[in-house]
Amino acid sequence: MNSQPRKKVTVPAVRAMKGKSRIGMLTAYDYPSAKVADDAGSDIVLVGDSLGMVVLGYPDTLSVTVDDMLHHTRAAARGAKSALLVGDMPYLSYHVSIEESVRNAGRFIQSGAQAVKVEGAKASRLRTIEAILDAEIPVMGHIGLTPQSVNALGGFKLQGKNADDAKRLIDEAVALERVGCFSLVLECVPTELAAIITEQITIPTIGIGAGPHCDGQVLVFHDVLGIYDGHTAKFVRQYAHIAQDMQKALESYLHDVRDGSFPDEEKESFHMASDEELKRLYATRDDGGVVAFPR
Repeated sequence: MNSQPRKKVTVPAVRAMKGKSRIGMLTAYDYPSAKVADDAGSDIVLVGDSLGMVVLGYPDTLSVTVDDMLHHTRAAARGAKSALLVGDMPYLSYHVSIEESVRNAGRFIQSGAQAVKVEGAKASRLRTIEAILDAEIPVMGHIGLTPQSVNALGGFKLQGKNADDAKRLIDEAVALERVGCFSLVLECVPTELAAIITEQITIPTIGIGAGPHCDGQVLVFHDVLGIYDGHTAKFVRQYAHIAQDMQKALESYLHDVRDGSFPDEEKESFHMASDEELKRLYATRDDGGVVAFPR
C-alpha cells in the first residue's frame, strides 16, 4: 500500500484523462466509506443520491432531500482528501427555478464538494446547467437511465435500444458537452451507443451499465463490496460479500454476550489499581458486603 499522499484530483485533471487513462469512480456516503474509496485510489468520489436506497432505506432516490445530501457530503468530504468529490443534486433541487438551482449547487460546494452532478439534458436543464457553470461550479452531466425520472421512464429500464432513442441520447451528450459539462455519466445504455458517444465527445464518459468502451466506470460502494444480500443489477460486479461476513461477526458477538464469554475478564476488562485499593473500596460500603471478583 502506498503511504504517500496522492496529488489532489481536480476537474481539469479529470478532463485531461480522456483517452489517456481510465477513470475509476465510486459512490460514498460518509467519512469511512469516502476514506476507504479515497485510500483505494478512486479518482472521483460521488456522494450519490443512491444513498436514499442503500443508506436511508427508501425504495428509490425521489425522497432524498437537499439537506440529506449536504449532511452526507460534509461527512464524505472529511474522508475524500485526494479524489475529486462530486455532490449529486437530488430531485427537486434543480427543477423549480434557475435561481434556486444555483443556490442549491452552491450549498454543495460550501459543504465540501468540488463539483455537482445533474441529471438530464432537455432545454430547460441545459439552461440550468449553464447558470450553475456561470457561478463557477463544475457540473458532471448524466443521461440514459436517469433515476430521478424513473416514473416518467416507466421504471429502471435500458435506454437507447432503438435508433431514434439512441440518436436522441447522442444529441443530449453533445449538448451537455457544448454547454460546458466536464464529464458525463452514461447509465444503462447499450455498449454500442456508449462507444459512439465516447468517441464523438471530447469530455470523459463514465459508464454504469454502459459497457467497456467508456472513459471510466462508476459503481455503488455497497454493490462493489456486497454489503447487502439480494438482487443486484446485471452491470454490477461484486468484489466481496461483506454482508455475509458482517452477519457472521455480529452473530458471534451476540452469542458470546449471551453465554458470558464476552467481555473476557482480562482481555477486554479493566481492574482497580491494586488489591489494596479494592479492599479500601469494600471498606466504604455501607452494608459491609463483599463481592467476590476473580483475579
